[in-house]
Amino acid sequence: MNWIAAVARLRGRREAGVLVTVATVRGHAPRKAGAKLVVGRTGTWGSIGGGNIEAVAIDRARELIDTPWAEPELMDFALNDKVTGRHGVQCCGGAVTVLLEPLPVRPAVAVFGVGHVGLELARILARHDLDLHLIDSRPDMLVAERLAVLDDAVAQVHIHHTPLLPEEVLGELDPGTHVLIATHDHAEDAALCDAALRTPGLGSIGLIGSAAKWARFRQRLAKEGGHDDAAIDRIKTPIGLPDITGKEPATIAVSVAADLLLTFQKADGGNR
Repeated sequence: MNWIAAVARLRGRREAGVLVTVATVRGHAPRKAGAKLVVGRTGTWGSIGGGNIEAVAIDRARELIDTPWAEPELMDFALNDKVTGRHGVQCCGGAVTVLLEPLPVRPAVAVFGVGHVGLELARILARHDLDLHLIDSRPDMLVAERLAVLDDAVAQVHIHHTPLLPEEVLGELDPGTHVLIATHDHAEDAALCDAALRTPGLGSIGLIGSAAKWARFRQRLAKEGGHDDAAIDRIKTPIGLPDITGKEPATIAVSVAADLLLTFQKADGGNR
């Protein structure tokens, strides 16, 4: 597997990794500049020359995988018999600089309801490197012409038309996916809240709506759903930053997106 496929594999599996590249070579070295190695938590793909260089780079890469706010960094190696590395001696005679670039797991967001607010929110979130799931029970909300505004998305966009049970999508989402509930139907919203609380491994859960709506939902989740207060408190409502009070769809979307970006940072301890 080449390094491009390996990076794609990690991204597809939502696993963190590090891309290791031979940045510069002076004199004799096992590999030329540009050689690449991809390091995951348990596997590696490619090679930067083996021996001490590669073993030390792998050790450091796995430290970076578990380091909040990990940034790219350079490592220098002298390849002569006067230098004893952690994993042995390499005496090719040259010197090598290696670049380590963290490959963080992309955040994932599921927006239930792609109406006026949902579409505006999708337009903003699509500009970020994340997995974006758009779910709606109404087919006219998901037609290609309407979603053409997302054609140049940076995000990986997944469209789900769910005419009967939108909540079934929750079980298909990757662990850690953040859920935003903003459908056209309060009964659908309520069913999604109940199902989200029953779905293990989700990230944050947000619900659009008024205080009166939430009061009714909270009572229903407790009495009919059997959820305790701690579970119900996982649902954040209203969503968005409290200081942004406008009611226009675009304003609400900006507020919710900004709040969600803060949630991303808190969820992974500050990892990028």
